[in-house]
Amino acid sequence: MSATARAVARAHLETWRPYTLAYPGLVGLAGVAADPGGHTSAGAAAAWLCCTLGWLGGHYLGDYFDRDLDAVSKPQRPIPSGRLGARTARACGLAAVLLAAGVTLAVRWPVVVGVALALAGVVAYSRLLKGRGVLGNAVRGLLTALAVLFGAAVSAPNGGVSWTGVLPAALAFLLHDTASNLVGTLRDVDGDRAGGYRTLPVARGTRTGARVAALLYTAALATALVHTALSTHSTAAVALCTAAAGAGGWALVPLLRSPSPGSRLALRSHEVLVAERLVLAAAVLAGGWGATAALGLLLPALALSILTQRHMRARHEFPPAPTAGDR
Repeated sequence: MSATARAVARAHLETWRPYTLAYPGLVGLAGVAADPGGHTSAGAAAAWLCCTLGWLGGHYLGDYFDRDLDAVSKPQRPIPSGRLGARTARACGLAAVLLAAGVTLAVRWPVVVGVALALAGVVAYSRLLKGRGVLGNAVRGLLTALAVLFGAAVSAPNGGVSWTGVLPAALAFLLHDTASNLVGTLRDVDGDRAGGYRTLPVARGTRTGARVAALLYTAALATALVHTALSTHSTAAVALCTAAAGAGGWALVPLLRSPSPGSRLALRSHEVLVAERLVLAAAVLAGGWGATAALGLLLPALALSILTQRHMRARHEFPPAPTAGDR
């Protein structure tokens, strides 16, 4: 492989953010498992694949829409650095979404509306709402809740979903990912301010942002604990949910203790939450499918996330420090 081809491949890999890539599939499967009415094998496979494709498409499209902001605050990223063309990113994003739509049409065609809603949500978040305070964070949370609902709907036998089992799980992920997305904005305060984005930390300060994130996270875990306690395999599910809560506390307490949480501390907290949310998804999975299935999916996903974050995350979020010759 030539140096140019390696650079292009690396740019695509960075855009995929492999440390996040296992999460959407697990969330889709959590929606499958949350429905006590059972599922089809093809539907479960579609839940995993289509949610993963939608997430991948969202990364490409989000980076496409954010390219001007990233040129100011994160010039090392693939598009502003010139390693990935903007039109290529847009084409890849749309291709991933269209592939998800095609799979959905083949498995359970009415549920393709979920793919359309996800695409609309990605565009609305990136183009209109990302810089509009908690509303933007909530749209990001809604996309994850939609993945839960999609997983249940695409896999349900004869299209019948037991929404009483699925909706509490969707609510938990809505609250959780609203909180974690808000933590992400704590990391990006300087760039968001320079780009004219009015995120909550920009408008009200990082301490307020951290407190609101902690409140949302607490509500998410309380909802998840109730859901898992009422599930079929409650012992394993509650144990995993408790482990997720412990990791969440590890992520959020330092932010709450800091008088002015900085970007490096916020990144460290978000890195923990990226791993923690896999455990939360596995908790919902365990409630429906048991500990063996949940751990069999969780452990390799967790290993991939931790290892790739260690090698890729900081470089993706922060430009390299200037060398002595650049000063």
